[in-house]
Amino acid sequence: MVDTANLNKAQTDWIASPYFLVGAERSGTTLLRLMLSHHPQLAWCNEFEYAVDLIPEQGWPALDSYYDWLENHRIFLATGFTLDRTLDYPHLINSFLIQKRTQTQKEMVGATVHRHFYRLLRIWPDARFIHLMRDARDVARSCISMGWAGNVWTGVERWIEAEKLWESLVQTLPRDRWMEVKYESLITDSPTILTQVCEFLGIDYTPAMLSYAQDTTYSSPDPKLIEQWRRKLSEWEIRLVESRSAEMLAERGYALSNLEPLEVSPWLAKKLKLQDRWAKLLFRIKRFGLGLVIADFLTRRVIPFQPWQKQIQKKMNEISIQYLK
Repeated sequence: MVDTANLNKAQTDWIASPYFLVGAERSGTTLLRLMLSHHPQLAWCNEFEYAVDLIPEQGWPALDSYYDWLENHRIFLATGFTLDRTLDYPHLINSFLIQKRTQTQKEMVGATVHRHFYRLLRIWPDARFIHLMRDARDVARSCISMGWAGNVWTGVERWIEAEKLWESLVQTLPRDRWMEVKYESLITDSPTILTQVCEFLGIDYTPAMLSYAQDTTYSSPDPKLIEQWRRKLSEWEIRLVESRSAEMLAERGYALSNLEPLEVSPWLAKKLKLQDRWAKLLFRIKRFGLGLVIADFLTRRVIPFQPWQKQIQKKMNEISIQYLK
């Protein structure tokens, strides 16, 4: 429950039922977020995981530690939000949504969360959810391109985790507080799907939601963006992904490849995990340089030294930002 003792003005401005866009990373959440943000009534925070990542099973994060953690949090720093240190944790997180609404001068606000999204109910018991799903084979492939996985067998793990988390969460929600959207339908029939989303949000659809291509790096919906796995994955890779996700894919209405099922032996699983670690290491070295990667490892695992670690993280953030431009 929210502690309402000693409420100040910021604390009384409570957003009772915010909206959250949830789903696996690389499922099209950025695209849908841009569409939502281009509605004249909607403000939308991207990558809102900093609101839930540190929440323990009981109680709330220690505020001093949380402030310190945010000092080098690249995504949080880009928001321009300020920290009101007079607030308790739930009201502090709520204040970020208020600040987003104020920045954009819009009436409604929401945020995108890819992990631990069940924890949002600890802060907002009446939160509402839009669940976006995409074909696991495309998600797994895309995770490799981001350097988050070294092969599709490990790349599909994020999708599996997010989908299982949603399966569990949705069972606790009243039917009028959630909706599901398929990325593939969003791409092929954007106006219809966005109209349904707007109905869920209680607002009218506007074509302005599809104007994001005019002022972002994202292009307009293109059917070529769906089922890329058919063109870009080998049969072996498709079988690897389906060895872990076939049942879940079928349950979500995705047709399987009809390739011969693959049983991953313990030996092959170990080999794939080792290859995954090596590929991710090479990706980090290519992006950040060997020296920075070694320094980051030393300050995290061998010789923890917070000031040095903050300097290293700042340098890595600066490099990462260049790749996002």
